Order: sequence, then structure tokens, then C-alpha cells
Amino acid sequence: MAQIEVKVPVLSESVAEATLLSWHKKVGESVERDENMIDIETDKVVLELPAPSAGVIVQLLKADGATVVAGEVIAVIDTEASAQTSPLPVKAIPSAAPNAPIAAAPSQAAPEAASNQSKAGVAMPAAAKILADNNMNAAGVDGSGRDGRVTKGDALAAVANKPAAAPAPAAAPAPAKAPLQQVAAAAPASQGDRPEERVPMSRLRARIAERLLQSQSTNAILTTFNEVNMAPVMDLRNKYKDKFEKEHGVKLGFMSFFVKAAVAALKKYPVLNASVDGNDIVYHGYFDIGIAVGSPRGLVVPILRNADQMSIADIEKKIGEFGQKAKEGKLTLDDLNGGTFSISNGGVFGSMMSTPIINPPQSAILGVHATKDRAVVENGQIVIRPMNYLAMSYDHRIIDGREAVLGLVAMKDALEDPARLLLDL
Repeated sequence: MAQIEVKVPVLSESVAEATLLSWHKKVGESVERDENMIDIETDKVVLELPAPSAGVIVQLLKADGATVVAGEVIAVIDTEASAQTSPLPVKAIPSAAPNAPIAAAPSQAAPEAASNQSKAGVAMPAAAKILADNNMNAAGVDGSGRDGRVTKGDALAAVANKPAAAPAPAAAPAPAKAPLQQVAAAAPASQGDRPEERVPMSRLRARIAERLLQSQSTNAILTTFNEVNMAPVMDLRNKYKDKFEKEHGVKLGFMSFFVKAAVAALKKYPVLNASVDGNDIVYHGYFDIGIAVGSPRGLVVPILRNADQMSIADIEKKIGEFGQKAKEGKLTLDDLNGGTFSISNGGVFGSMMSTPIINPPQSAILGVHATKDRAVVENGQIVIRPMNYLAMSYDHRIIDGREAVLGLVAMKDALEDPARLLLDL
């Protein structure tokens, strides 16, 4: 019997450990070389772990939800066995705690059981708990996560839409606990009906919380505001959007204009593109712009590298690619590492005003909000214009108010007169 070990891959330098999400294979099943065996969640991305060789899985050493470190052995593959001829005895796989090993098990599962398993949905740990608490099966829930996985949001929606059960007799036991969202949709049935749900933070959510606290505790954060008339950009977009999409194969949005305006301002005021390293200020001679993107796992900030060298079309294509990869959970560590300045567009969710938090070790971040028609005064006349409030938070340890205010004004000027971006004014 020739066996090889499946190990956790090398993680990023800043990532100490990871979490196993869900095995795609069971003990006794065959696997092809480079076939994804399990997804591994770090505090930044979800990694796929490909099989190092073809064979049969004879042992799973870690269960779903287990915490692992780089180089740790989590499974064993027999490269000479087959799913039909594996000499291992058939055993039922017991349910185990996340860090408990899973015993070696069946060489061949019953065809009917295998068929049922193939049809069943794969639920994330938090989603599985919610469904179990409500006596529901993941197979009946449409998953919106990666590869059709059932997320916590899917589970909560399914529970909320679950048909009401027939009234129980007086002596019947109390119904299973419902999630908070379901309780919010209806008034409590009695004074004691005050359910709660406790769900562990995902690694990404815990990392976001850690970095936000780090940012607020280490930076002297101030925010400056300004408003911009978006009519020139909107007129330009409306005039060329059809030709742009036909020529470049991507829609012309607004984020590319904000990126270009930010880069123009960073060139004029380099300290906005700098970072603090101990007692030193590091001035970056390149412009790597982080774009905040929502994903099923939380907010992530992939990086537009050398944004100053990218065209409007290049930026739109890359942002679209990031959005799709975030939705599918396929962002890599290379997509997320680094960055010298960030842009967060809360306007897509309807935000009118916010004070964005700096993404360490960067020293400034631009917050973009919803564009709304407002009454403004131009040349002594009240007119209606599509206005957008811009907010820039900055680290006052190295950035003075003058540079922050002038930098934001430079962004405003570039957006209100896009020709400046072409003429580098």
C-alpha cells in the first residue's frame, strides 16, 4: 500500500492558521490528481487544496471546521487502491468535534446512499447549525455560495420561508429555536419568547474586526468632507457608454473615474499615498489602489496595482473581475496583499455620508456615497445638480489638514472637469 499525506499548503506570512470549511470527498472515495479536496479559509481568502496524487482517500484526520496550520497533515491517500478494491473495512464515519480526527472508513458506500449524498446540498458550518436547529435539510435549500454551498444567509432565508407547522397540542414540547431574523418578522408569541443565536465569527470577520480596532488605536484618524457635482462625469458617461461597451466589452461605470481622480490627487500630494513604518514615513513611488468589494464572506479590498498606468477600460475590467471573484470566493492572497490608498463606495448601498476607517498600513481612504439631485447655488441662482458627498479619512500623524483638504479638492476638481485627467492638470 503506497500512501501519501495531504498537507495544509504554505500560508501567507501574516496568516498563522486557517479553518477547514467542508470536505468534497469522503473516506473510501477516489480522487484525481489536482482535484479540489477541501476549501481552506484564512483570514483573507478561501484556498482550494488540490489532491497531490490520484488514489483513494483512506483517512481524514481533521473534520469540517477544524483549525489547522501550514504543513499540518489532514488526510491520507492510497495511490495504489481503488474505490472498489480498497482493503479497508467498512465503517460508519462518526460525527466528530472540529479538531477531532475522523477514523478511516468505507471502501465502498452503498449506491443509494451515494446517490442521496450527491443530491444533498453542502452547507457551511453556521448554515448547517441553523438548518439542524430547525429540522431542515440542506438538500432542499438553494445555495448562493461558492459551488452552490448553502450560506448562513441562505439558511436564514429558508427558515423564514418555512411553512408554518400545524398547531401543536398543549402537552407537546416547545418548538425548536428560530433564528433572530425570523423572530424580527413577527411579534413574540409570549413574554418568554426571546430567542437568541450564537454563531462564531468567520476568520475573515474576525480579521476585519482586528484590523479596524488596530486602525483606530494606532492612527490619529480625522475625516474631511467635500461635495462634487457629478454632472460632467455623468454626461461624459452617457455620451460614450454604448461605444465604450462595444469597443472594450465592459460597461463604463463611475468607479474608474474615482480611481483616476484619486491617482491625480495622490501625485500632487504624495503624503496621501504614504505609510508609517515605526518612526519613518514611507513614500510610495507607485499607486496601488484598494477597491472595497462586498462578498458573501464580508468586505474584502482587492488591489488595482499600478493604477496610474491603467486605462479607464483596464480599471473597469479589473473591478468587474474582482467583483466576480469575490462572489465566487476565488480571490487570491496576491489580489489582496499590499495597497497604498483605498476607495470605499458606500453609495452602491444608498449611503449618504460616512467616515471610512483607514486600511492599515495605509494613511488615507476615500469614501464615495450616493449621487442625489440637490439644490445648489451657481452664479447666484438655485439650480438642481446631481451631487455626491466625498469623505476622506486620513492619519493626522503624517498628513496635515492642509494636504488632506487640498487632496480632496483635487479629486473634486478632476471629477467636475474630467478633461483635467487627460491633460494631467
